[in-house]
Amino acid sequence: MTDPRRALPSVNALLSADVAQPFLARAPRALVADAVRDAIAGARRDPAHAPRDDREWEAAIATALAARERRSLRPVLNATGVVLHTNLGRAPLPQAALDAIAEAAAGYANLEYDLDAGTRGSRYGHCVSLLRELTGAEDALVVNNGAAALVLALDTLAAGRDAIVSRGELVEIGGSFRIPDIMAKSGARLVEVGTTNRTHADDYRRALGPTTGAVVKVHRSNFALAGFVADVPVRELVAICAEHGVPVVHDLGSGLFLSLAAFSLRGEPVAAEAVREGATVVTMSGDKLLGGPQAGIALGRADAIARMRRNPLTRALRVDKLTLAALEATLALYRDPPRALREIPALALLTTPVESLRARAEAIAAALVEAGHAATAVPSEGSVGGGAFPTAVLPSAAVALGGAADAEALDARLRHASVPVVGRIADGRLLLDLRSVPARDDPALTAAVLAALA
Repeated sequence: MTDPRRALPSVNALLSADVAQPFLARAPRALVADAVRDAIAGARRDPAHAPRDDREWEAAIATALAARERRSLRPVLNATGVVLHTNLGRAPLPQAALDAIAEAAAGYANLEYDLDAGTRGSRYGHCVSLLRELTGAEDALVVNNGAAALVLALDTLAAGRDAIVSRGELVEIGGSFRIPDIMAKSGARLVEVGTTNRTHADDYRRALGPTTGAVVKVHRSNFALAGFVADVPVRELVAICAEHGVPVVHDLGSGLFLSLAAFSLRGEPVAAEAVREGATVVTMSGDKLLGGPQAGIALGRADAIARMRRNPLTRALRVDKLTLAALEATLALYRDPPRALREIPALALLTTPVESLRARAEAIAAALVEAGHAATAVPSEGSVGGGAFPTAVLPSAAVALGGAADAEALDARLRHASVPVVGRIADGRLLLDLRSVPARDDPALTAAVLAALA
């Protein structure tokens, strides 16, 4: 029996045929040739479904070309219910930040130019006045992420010396990165005190000595200890360390700038409160509860921040003009807290009433049912994510699709949609949780589900 793969056309034959001409008219020849090779390779792997005529070859080449032209980094609809989903880029940016990025990216900017003096300036001056205004810190510095801010603080204040930290705060953050490993990269020598569940003031007093460079306080933002536990507040640590002239570095983590206690989200310290507790340097992330771009923020005493700014490592950790533009625009929204809650997507998603989510879920489910598909609005539970409010459960609503037989297949189809949708499978059904979906995306979510079900 003759192998049907022998009848497959060559790359050159398809490139010379009429079927390839529309693609060659709009894309580079080398790219089209690669797409043709992909289409032929697919037919060779699955001869039973190989194209049989020009129309089918055109479709196969179009699919292969689209796959090669598709960007690696793509927008997705986050229907997991996890608002600050690290794998999906954490906090979506407010419109003000998007506008600021577009303006800064379109041309030149005074990134390192002093417009008043007409001389070279510093990129590290941007955002400082806003950060001081909003937190009460003497000075501030912005670098490329939260871990970098911590490393830079320790490299500046404690390189070659001891950095004391409680055993109960040696946490692991996302991607298997661990606080002790990050601290070690700063050049400081890690000194552990206390136990996993209890650390006392005397534990720090006994460890303090002439080789101590800093005491580090790490906020346990991605887990909680309960039961027989004890730790030492920052304010008390500052008093103890002042007797020895030792700086305190407080790694705050998630960067909350507004209290969310009114929305039943408690236990995460607000940045201004952390600064008032008196630590020498307070570090945090910009793309978590703050709701801005990925950035590391260091707040604290002017002399310590000035030393960090002069550290040669700062250049390796510096941010670009787009990050600074987005961060400044996001911070400016906090001057009007009600506006910040409305316009910063992360805060808006976290504080949306569950009744609103329920109504949206019912509307989407009704649209799917009307189109002939099985869908139900169901209660759900979302979470904050991003290592913040680890024990908080956010009442939510979701659209439930499919059953045990097809939930995984439907999940795969949605992930491969033109605008991918990422949900979660629970109890044999695919749940699309609206806690992490802005209301403006409901039409796109509905359209993606209809296409996948079709």
